[in-house]
Amino acid sequence: MQPRFFAIVTALLLGVLGLGSVAVTDWSPAATAATNAAPAPAGSAAGAKPAATTAAATPTGDPAVWTRSTLRNKLMAEMDATDPGVALADLDKISKEKPYTVRFCHPIAHELGHAAVKRFNADFQKVISFPHETCAAGYLHGAVEEMLNASSQPEVDLLKLCAPKNSGPCIHGVGHGTMFVAKQDVAKARDLCNKFTTDQNRIRCSEGLFMQLFGPDEEDEQAKANLPADKLAQDPLYPCKDQPSLFQSACFFYAPTFYLSSHDYPNHPEVYADALKWCLGGKGSGGAVDCSRGVGSRTMKYNLDREDWASQQCATAADGWQRKACAEGLVSYYTVNYTDAGAAGRLCAKITNKEMQGYCRSASGLSASLD
Repeated sequence: MQPRFFAIVTALLLGVLGLGSVAVTDWSPAATAATNAAPAPAGSAAGAKPAATTAAATPTGDPAVWTRSTLRNKLMAEMDATDPGVALADLDKISKEKPYTVRFCHPIAHELGHAAVKRFNADFQKVISFPHETCAAGYLHGAVEEMLNASSQPEVDLLKLCAPKNSGPCIHGVGHGTMFVAKQDVAKARDLCNKFTTDQNRIRCSEGLFMQLFGPDEEDEQAKANLPADKLAQDPLYPCKDQPSLFQSACFFYAPTFYLSSHDYPNHPEVYADALKWCLGGKGSGGAVDCSRGVGSRTMKYNLDREDWASQQCATAADGWQRKACAEGLVSYYTVNYTDAGAAGRLCAKITNKEMQGYCRSASGLSASLD
């Protein structure tokens, strides 16, 4: 089925079913400034509030507001009709034109990577021959996941996939893959990460491991979050305190992903400030700083089109060290998403709170001067 036709059919079906109006938000600066509330991402799950009218399709046949499913279906159809490069280029274009799609572009890119491995019969070099930095290298992560998941010797193959360059994004993808191989068992996945011979690569692997644990694709039965409610009741930052020291930093950094999603962040913007208070529970084990950085990173990811609003959430922290850590998280995600040299400077210039702007410039390696 041609992509444009597919998108039109999807839009019409949504309209008929009454779903097209779900979570439609006015993304204009005036509207966001007036409400001062975090916009609900299009297609968000339970709790999303329908708008008064259904968004019409654009002249191209694409929906006026993308949901995860409509964007995913469009791109998968494009890849089937052409190749991964075309789909990834379109995903990059859409995510830059409509920043709210960044909330779900990474898992979509994962799916493209999974599908590409199957399409090219596990020829990994062919799969990664297409430009794949879009959406924080999600395509690469998905490809590595699929390669490891299908491997009869994942403990051996995980050392070969990224060689000889052993780039950070690739090894991060291996970390995601370890959780697929280990069926979401953190200890088993950690053992796989420990197959790497350097601490740097073990840490990179741990980042993918814990990103997968706290932010899994819940539509994939093999990727359900394994966070028992009884354990979380005893220790809200479970299982970070139980990890070896080398793995704790990544665990604390990604833990806010689960906190925000389980507290319905699209419809409750106050949870960003609440998450910073929640991070204080990591003080005793030394994880509060990494957790606060993680809150900043996720706050920026989910509000990429509202940089100043995101910085205001960091400013709610009671202590300067936490406001600084949160600002570092803002910068880290912004520069991962916008990879050009001027990205950090643009972010800091949009922050109106002078203290937060100073933390931003410091984290970016910029001059303290605001001129």
